[in-house]
Amino acid sequence: MTPAQRASLRQSLRHTRRLLSARQQRDAAIALHHALAGQRFFRTAKRLAFYQAIDGEIDPSLLLAEALSRGQACFLPLLHPFRHGRLLFVRYRVGDPLQPNRWGIAQPRLLAHRLVSPRWLDVVLVPLVGFDADGNRLGMGKGFYDRTFSFRARSARRRPMLIGLAHECQRVDVLERQDWDVTMDGIVSDKRWYEWRA
Repeated sequence: MTPAQRASLRQSLRHTRRLLSARQQRDAAIALHHALAGQRFFRTAKRLAFYQAIDGEIDPSLLLAEALSRGQACFLPLLHPFRHGRLLFVRYRVGDPLQPNRWGIAQPRLLAHRLVSPRWLDVVLVPLVGFDADGNRLGMGKGFYDRTFSFRARSARRRPMLIGLAHECQRVDVLERQDWDVTMDGIVSDKRWYEWRA
């Protein structure tokens, strides 16, 4: 698949998810919560990272509320101010102010005492634009998650667990994996679970 073809597919899939109604989005978020909230790895994780949904992405906010109510440490991504194309993760607590970054995504303020290294997260919920049944992920094309978690390719620990989240309508037949793509441990849609790592 050429870069132009990937860009065209990305645009088409983003358009498809934006067409989902508010009710469909709400139902998808509830289904996502049912699929993940009771999973052992989710319940026992000490440090979980979430994202703020935009542009029709499936919304993990019910899962965030669940984890906060259990007293788990929850983190949100922040664009790294010095290392281009990478993310920082800041601990989030109920009521913390969020502000839009240059892409319009709400993010926490940079507070050094609330930062955690990506290596010490247990579970990261990753937004995506498209995916296939073999676990290949198509992101927004900026490479933030791929760069931030590239260390996993060099580590035997395979930590943190990376779980891609999507609407089922974002699934495609085949996605060609790129050398820089970070492998997901599973992808969860509003309809089913796709898993590759035990």
